[in-house]
Amino acid sequence: MAQVREIERKYEPTPQAAAAGTVTLPSCAGVPGVAGTVDEPPVELDATYYDTPDLRLAADRITLRRRTGGSDAGWHLKLPADPADPGVRDEIQAPLSPGPPRELAGLVRSRVRAQPLVPLVRLRQRRTVRRLLDADGSSLVELSLDEVRAERCGTEGAATAWTEVEAELAEDADPAVLDALEPVLTADGSGLRRSAAPSKLRRALEETGAAPGAGDSGQDGGSAGAVVLRHVRTQVRALIELDPAVRRDVHDSVHRMRVATRRLRSAFRSFGRVLEPEATGPVGDELAWLARELGADRDQEVLAARLTDRLAGLPDQLRHGPVDERLRTFCAGGRTGSRGRLLAVLDSDRYLELLETLTGLLDAPPLRPAAHAAPGEVLARAVRRDHERLARRVDEALAAPAGDGRDRALHEARKAVKRARYAAEAARPALGAPAKQYAAVTTRVQELLGDHQDSVLVRRALLRIAAQAHAAGEPSFPYGVLYEREAALAQAREAELPGLWARVVRAAGPFRRTAPEE
Repeated sequence: MAQVREIERKYEPTPQAAAAGTVTLPSCAGVPGVAGTVDEPPVELDATYYDTPDLRLAADRITLRRRTGGSDAGWHLKLPADPADPGVRDEIQAPLSPGPPRELAGLVRSRVRAQPLVPLVRLRQRRTVRRLLDADGSSLVELSLDEVRAERCGTEGAATAWTEVEAELAEDADPAVLDALEPVLTADGSGLRRSAAPSKLRRALEETGAAPGAGDSGQDGGSAGAVVLRHVRTQVRALIELDPAVRRDVHDSVHRMRVATRRLRSAFRSFGRVLEPEATGPVGDELAWLARELGADRDQEVLAARLTDRLAGLPDQLRHGPVDERLRTFCAGGRTGSRGRLLAVLDSDRYLELLETLTGLLDAPPLRPAAHAAPGEVLARAVRRDHERLARRVDEALAAPAGDGRDRALHEARKAVKRARYAAEAARPALGAPAKQYAAVTTRVQELLGDHQDSVLVRRALLRIAAQAHAAGEPSFPYGVLYEREAALAQAREAELPGLWARVVRAAGPFRRTAPEE
């Protein structure tokens, strides 16, 4: 599959130009950076757009089409790349086939789930292109005049037509050229203005009476339930939107999806007075399963990055034997296995059922009586309880003897500090600066304990690598050096914890118990 970043702007005729039928491509003379133009013969394009019957893709500004005609005939999937700019999308292309290609269908599965992809709209257009060139003859912008006819599939008489101008940035061109072009396209007398519709599909749906709804904005008002549900909705949205990035192996996508999963589970556990635990508990168990599956791949990713970094700092005189090759082989082998397992998880019925359950929970949230109360005390109590739980874990870790027992205790403290931090971040809209400060300092503790845990995992891996090297008759000394360096780093992090923990205790002051808990 080919992938390109699409950056474009759409323009429509002003009412006067539309009435007069005088829409043409401007000459673009005088646009900074544009040294010449090339006009191409008109082409006929025929595209069928696919979606679920309830328009799940359109609701998320995603388009999946099968197009013939022109130089890029085939299947095109367009995913939003910039939430603030609907004109920036990632376009993934696949060859022509009768139905949606499996690879593209997989990238929309988190939205589609069990719903079928069916023909939605057919767009036929006559496209006239003028390419804007720089002084070297390289393409800057493809300016096209599109005469569009659209009809709803399977709906008698639901059709519309319009003319528009599209300015699409050429590959590797500076986006600033679009800014320079805009005044020319929208100048008085040009007959054009920026289009109100972000895409041809959106306009076709709106004008044939099938535009997707704006979506559920969540519980209204400033109640405790409203604050928590907004947080939950944000995490569910992140989980669904990151799915295609994980499938495409986009950098850091697995980590961000895992964080969204953990934030969701933490919210269900922290805000049990707002959302009914009997309803959210089973969902939390499934989120824990998903987090473990994501963790298997993420841990391999972190391990490979850390081993590579540590090896880069090893002096040449200590590199006995094929150290670089053995580490690369070890890391590649681990990531290949975990990657395949993760993709199987994302295609599993269990995962898709979890997504369906989460969206259903948001449609009918299991609110408890406290959800309807003012958020201040309800959410402060949740943060306070999570802090007290964290304090117990930290006390246990600081009291544990050095070795495996302390490593395990610090790992438990790390999980507790994540939950406390996530609760404070979720409550911040209601609790303000105290929650922000507490979340900031707990983030520092989480990073410290995360560095410590990564060191534990790396030391375990180094022991395995050293054993493999020894069995192959290779020197194991370099791995011992790296092991000791990691051990020293872990000791340094343990020494830093008491001072940093004192800062957390001070930041927790506003959430300390002032009256007996109910």
